[in-house]
Amino acid sequence: MTALEQHGAGAGAGADAGTHADTDHGTRTGAAVGGILGREHRALSLGIVSVVLLIAFEATAVGTAMPVAARELRGVELYAFAFSAYFTTSLFGMVVAGQWADRRGPLGALTAGIASFAAGLLLAGTASTMWQFVGGRAVQGLGGGLVIVALYVVVGRAYPERLRPPIMAAFAASWVVPSVIGPLVSGTVTEQLGWRWVFVGIPVLVVVPLALALPAIRRMASGPVDPTAPLPRFDVRRTRSALAISLGAGLLQYAGQDLRWLSLLPAAAGAALLVPAVLGLLPRGTYRAVRGLPSVVLLRGVAAGSFIAAESFVPLMLVTQRGLSPTLAGLSLAVGGATWALGSYVQSRPRVEPYRERLMVGGMVLVATAIAAAPSVLIPSVPVWIVGLAWAWGCFGMGLVIASSSVLLLQLSAPKEAGANSAALQISDALSNVLLLAVGGAAFAALGGGAVGSHAAAAAGAGGGSHPVAFAVVFLPMAAVALVGAWVATRLRAPADPGT
Repeated sequence: MTALEQHGAGAGAGADAGTHADTDHGTRTGAAVGGILGREHRALSLGIVSVVLLIAFEATAVGTAMPVAARELRGVELYAFAFSAYFTTSLFGMVVAGQWADRRGPLGALTAGIASFAAGLLLAGTASTMWQFVGGRAVQGLGGGLVIVALYVVVGRAYPERLRPPIMAAFAASWVVPSVIGPLVSGTVTEQLGWRWVFVGIPVLVVVPLALALPAIRRMASGPVDPTAPLPRFDVRRTRSALAISLGAGLLQYAGQDLRWLSLLPAAAGAALLVPAVLGLLPRGTYRAVRGLPSVVLLRGVAAGSFIAAESFVPLMLVTQRGLSPTLAGLSLAVGGATWALGSYVQSRPRVEPYRERLMVGGMVLVATAIAAAPSVLIPSVPVWIVGLAWAWGCFGMGLVIASSSVLLLQLSAPKEAGANSAALQISDALSNVLLLAVGGAAFAALGGGAVGSHAAAAAGAGGGSHPVAFAVVFLPMAAVALVGAWVATRLRAPADPGT
């Protein structure tokens, strides 16, 4: 659900003018062709929603198989790495995709991203060690970073403003079927054929999105925004910054998993690479929650990072602490796909537009309470279905917040800045995932989390050799981070300019 930040307040006037021009054009076009399934947009909508469908199925299926894969590869202590490696390399892919799309259009970035995504799945599925598995996830993340930014640029170029909330809602709705059947299929395949087939089987689905999406994108959203204008200069500095972010985040993640004094060296090197690069790529004022676009960017990272860092440990907690099978552990999160789509649908209704910020504040409160409630199942007397219920309302909140942040981003971006701004939004998203997973993984490992992968611990349930506190120190801090997001959500609109 994972699952998907833009540039600063200084872009306001230009972005406003570009957005207004796009809105005027979009009103005429939208009136002529109807909704996202009207004649002009039907093929494109079906194609890009199919791409999201593929990503959704991968996320739900892989999340279910991950605890078994980590245990069989004797790498439970590296469990967080299997998730954060994806986000670390996706950071680099996002910046490259933003520049690629602004110069040449989103078609090339999308094609390369899907190919890398499939290659990473194959590498992970054929891994013989946990580090090789993590490497496959890294290749997959590079592809995911290319794809998600390219999709945002497609939406910004090909859809008028009034159709953007519905297509974002369609993206969320495409998670419903995978979230329901993905854990069941993945769990059944894992138990009957082995976890490897979950990874090597998914790339077959790449053919359908390619066949549907690429011709429509070539027709409606390819090439530079203005073919008569000089191509934007390829910004080498931004690319170097993206590489520094990826390397820095990787070093911090490694230091968080290796709890020795020597780990301070890679931690310091990672921070030295990461901090200046992030300051150069995200909007000025992002970390001060400056009103307007910087706060939109910050909120996206806070929401995605806190939720994904917590969700990554839910299946492992249920398998090792409550003795659930991988199938049942995955299904405990299945209803979240439907409620996420429902939240995204609610934000897409025209009548709620004046209340968008209030909805986002409420959404973050729901996310915080869901994360805080999940570790209650560490108490043996608490029924396991509490996790499914909590994740249902948490996903509803995420549907409100994530889709709305995307809508606000496109409202505040001129068409020619859509690629760079989308890259910034996704950098905030992925970087927060990496850093919070690193913090959560370090706390998990420090309190004996690696031992929960043993069969003895799994059989012991909530007692004996298990380490329930290792899970609690992941979930409760993430709930606090989500509460901070509720405050950031009050600062999403820039102050009105008295002169306009």
